[in-house]
Amino acid sequence: MKAYHQLVARVLEHGVKKENRTGTDAISSFAESYRVDLSEGFPLLTTKKMMFRSIILELLWYLRGESHIRWLRDENDCHIWDAWADEEGNVGPIYPVLWRRFPFTCYEEVDFEGVGGAFKNDMPTRKEFDQIQYIIDQIKENPTSRRLVLSAWHPGLLDQMALPPCHIMAIFNITDGKLNCHLTQRSGDIALGIPFNLACYAALTMIIARQTGYEPGIFAHTIVDAHIYENHVDGLKKQLEREPFPLPTLEIADKSLDKLSLEDFTLHNYQHHEAIRFEVAV
Repeated sequence: MKAYHQLVARVLEHGVKKENRTGTDAISSFAESYRVDLSEGFPLLTTKKMMFRSIILELLWYLRGESHIRWLRDENDCHIWDAWADEEGNVGPIYPVLWRRFPFTCYEEVDFEGVGGAFKNDMPTRKEFDQIQYIIDQIKENPTSRRLVLSAWHPGLLDQMALPPCHIMAIFNITDGKLNCHLTQRSGDIALGIPFNLACYAALTMIIARQTGYEPGIFAHTIVDAHIYENHVDGLKKQLEREPFPLPTLEIADKSLDKLSLEDFTLHNYQHHEAIRFEVAV
């Protein structure tokens, strides 16, 4: 993963020290970007062992549309979101809800019998919008669309969220018969978060490509505040000294979106160095 190593090196060299809400200072760089070609392999880091199972479970959880982590924690023994959940496992309307049940209100025309025509109802109607299914449908119906946007930012709900979304917008695009994805991230923990985000959205792109009959293309990623926590520096420097292995490949079963399970994702030829422990800054 040359692109990731270059990102780490740039932030270490050019970043500036900043305080932040976690209490652990970070080295931060503004508007960092990189891109990888998904035809060259699945972009799972090889210079440290990655938790592939947790990455896929998190993605499947996003696709479930739930506002709690009970499926992750209790049914699958996956605890990557425990630090942000309450005792009952609630995390609020974050990624799963916004991806599959984005809430909005509208004022619909109502035809009241005997009134003499339809008019706007002054009582708003609450609705939900499935962004993932919309993107799949639009790719099938209008593959040249430039409106294939997946948004995870809802300003009106921020105070109800356990953690406001960090990866806030993915835009899909068909070019030369391949499905590309560009992810915009407002804030990115380079040691822990970015490798997860990279693998997660690469897998999502592969899923949508499979659902719509395209090959996966480019994954591009822009991180507005790309940062390395001070207690992660030594571990990342150690990682930079390691020689990467060839990328693995990922095989995804040909199933409908809502029937996919962990067993439908098969990782082939994943060679990796030993794990490096990084503390989570909550």
